[in-house]
Amino acid sequence: MKTAQHVDGHARTPAARARRRDRAATVVPYDFSRPIQLSREHTRMLQIAFDGFARQATTVFTSVLRTVCQVNLIVIEQRSYAEYVDGLDALTHMTIFSADPLPGRCVMEIPLETSMAAVDHMLGGHGRGDQPHRALSEIESNVMAGLIDRLLAEMRYSMSGLVAIDPEVRATEYSPQFAQVAGAGDVVVLLSFELKIGDRDSSLSLCMPFSSILPHLVGASSPAPASDRERAELARSAKTLRQQFDQVPVDVQVRFRPTALTPEALHGISVGDVVRLNHPASAPLDVVVDGTTFAHATPGARGAHLAALIVPTQESTS
Repeated sequence: MKTAQHVDGHARTPAARARRRDRAATVVPYDFSRPIQLSREHTRMLQIAFDGFARQATTVFTSVLRTVCQVNLIVIEQRSYAEYVDGLDALTHMTIFSADPLPGRCVMEIPLETSMAAVDHMLGGHGRGDQPHRALSEIESNVMAGLIDRLLAEMRYSMSGLVAIDPEVRATEYSPQFAQVAGAGDVVVLLSFELKIGDRDSSLSLCMPFSSILPHLVGASSPAPASDRERAELARSAKTLRQQFDQVPVDVQVRFRPTALTPEALHGISVGDVVRLNHPASAPLDVVVDGTTFAHATPGARGAHLAALIVPTQESTS
């Protein structure tokens, strides 16, 4: 089942507004086995960042293709990578890029006909509708690479408020089924854009690993102290918390090494029997807290009380 969270606000064209109304009227089934992890607040932060990307991409397409272009952010969705790939054409133009320091790979997808039309414009043509449906040639790829590089540069700028990334193209793929960017069940953030070149309607999409972007969304959404007084109060609270933890009592056990007995031997134990322990007389005892051995000690006494003296082990002295 697909889950989606729609971008708030208004598009800049009647067509985009109509698409948003259609999407808003669609009832999306909720899959309880895969809960939505992209909160409204995080969606809003991505919307602000990529609305800026859409504005800058509009300028890039218009200046590079030398024709009137428009890019609008339509929707931000949480999907699995398999769902994203299944929603693409069998042959499309996918730019796979890294975005250090974000781990994993991201994808910028532009329909193949749109890429061909863009190359046609950049080579002085009119970007007519009857473009060849095939992979780009080496020359066409080099021409298209200039446009992709400028779009990635604008993406770097738009995301600077969330995380400073350094996008770098790693590969180009035309068959989505062969683009091994993530596992089929991995959750991704899908950003869908409406792309209009002249009077030709098209689309553009960005796919980013959800696990890569989430920590930065959480960090950006956490309110920072607004004043020196608030920062000092947070520091005092942290100090008090550490002091309180230092006073928390814990159960400490001083143990011999475990001794293995058969069920038969256990069954035959009675009062007065002696059990031989598997613990050498010269070996220290284990000091254990919650099942974890963190020190070693030798048994002793202090006045009328039993005591244990913490001692170094052979490993710690070597």
